[in-house]
Amino acid sequence: MPEFYKVAKVSETPPDTKKLVEVDFVPVLLFNVQGEFYAIEDVCTHDDGPLAEGWFSGDEIECPRHGARFCVKTGKALCMPAVEDIECYTVKVEGDDILISLD
Repeated sequence: MPEFYKVAKVSETPPDTKKLVEVDFVPVLLFNVQGEFYAIEDVCTHDDGPLAEGWFSGDEIECPRHGARFCVKTGKALCMPAVEDIECYTVKVEGDDILISLD
């Protein structure tokens, strides 16, 4: 059974925004994409850059260092220089609470 951690409130995370949270000491980016929540590891697979500082639009995040882009829904690397996908995490909403599991 996966362990979930409360990381934010729905009311604190408006649609089309991102929020850097910590889950069991792991930096995780939480996204609200038109009312649906997604979570990925906050590390670019190209050079370990912090994606939280990057540009976010639609369902894509762009690394601020070299422009690698990733789908926040799937973690898929969308363009060079990244060729490896990013780890995605399970998100669930209970009332106003957003919970994430690293399992």
